[in-house]
Amino acid sequence: MILFKNARIFDGKSLANGVGEVLVSDGRIEQVGTEIASPEAETIDLGGKILSPGFIDLHCHMRDPGFEWREDIESASRAAARGGFTTAVAMPNTDPAIDNDALVRYVIEKGRKAGFSRILPAGTVSKKREGKELAEMGKMAAAGCVLFTDDGSPVASSRLFRTALLYSRDLGVRIMEHPEELSISKGGHVNEGRCSSLSGLKGIPASSEEIGVFRALSLSRETGVPVHVTHLSTRKAVALVREAKSENLPVTCDVTPHHLCLSEELVLESGFDSCFKVNPPLRSQVDIESLWEALSDGTVDAIATDHAPWHMDEKDLPFPEAPFGIASLECAFAALCDAWRKRGKPITLARLLALLTSGPASVLPEEWNSLGALRPGARADLVVVDTEFVARVSVSSWKSKARLTPWEGSSLTGWPVMSFVDGRLVFDRSRE
Repeated sequence: MILFKNARIFDGKSLANGVGEVLVSDGRIEQVGTEIASPEAETIDLGGKILSPGFIDLHCHMRDPGFEWREDIESASRAAARGGFTTAVAMPNTDPAIDNDALVRYVIEKGRKAGFSRILPAGTVSKKREGKELAEMGKMAAAGCVLFTDDGSPVASSRLFRTALLYSRDLGVRIMEHPEELSISKGGHVNEGRCSSLSGLKGIPASSEEIGVFRALSLSRETGVPVHVTHLSTRKAVALVREAKSENLPVTCDVTPHHLCLSEELVLESGFDSCFKVNPPLRSQVDIESLWEALSDGTVDAIATDHAPWHMDEKDLPFPEAPFGIASLECAFAALCDAWRKRGKPITLARLLALLTSGPASVLPEEWNSLGALRPGARADLVVVDTEFVARVSVSSWKSKARLTPWEGSSLTGWPVMSFVDGRLVFDRSRE
């Protein structure tokens, strides 16, 4: 048993002004209130720090199976816990791709053995992610798959995408679409516009993403089936989702910390450092402003890291030769909190926390929705946040195998300091 005292409680929706107490027993939240009597419980005095449901990352590349030199489920689980993410969804673009129930069980079991953050598997939409034939969606859902996606690329065939949506409705597991029109983006490296013009590198136009979003929304509109579009990066892409929501379409979306915090200007200023190369590319300041506006008005449902670890030998290359991907799992919240402060707190802290907790939880199958709430009976997946704590990003201390990130050396304010999964301590910054 654990009794948290002097905690500023965020319950998944609202952040208390004063402090309260939370009692955890047998991996569940037993009581929330004040002056809770439990002499047998271990007492943790938070001194006014925030106690929140654990963060949930809907989009995390763990590279396991097949690419374990880049990351594996154990290292990702440790890294997620350190970043305050008590739940992380493993993307299925592995080798072999997670396209059957046996591999879904492999991810779940390996995550359980790791013993840090809760690892939930996503399964592919198509077999081998080839876009030709539906994967075993029913068997994967029964085995514990929480999303279907061919992420790394869009679902290749619109016909297959439509059929998959119809199957997903009955399974209660949402399809997460990577919105990209590959015929337009092929061969691109940076945002088309100022960055491509000044660098001479082929650009990836906003239309590539927007066509992908439009396709997903059109199919959702026609079938009435929920769809989730991931890592939105452009002004018009979020405008399309905003319009769809005004029609009450069952669409959700996420954005990443790097698209909220970093612009295409950094690609130029860094001298084309490959740690800034990502797909979709870092966009213009106008796009960034539109993403923050979409956080504020409810268009965006979740912030997801799209953590993409690479081995140094693969990523530390000339910009055109380097692969796409930004690693951020351990500093994502700090980057967001720091940017939130520097922007003059354009949204409430409660809204920012909701985008990492109750928002992503609502995208998962119903059995996992309570992960985003701090209330009696819910799982005791919790994170303690110190919004005043200042620390410098240093990949040398990371639990992830990634050793390149745009935030390396940055001093950021606001960090997770403790994480709990089922009431069990999995990260304590004071013990590092």
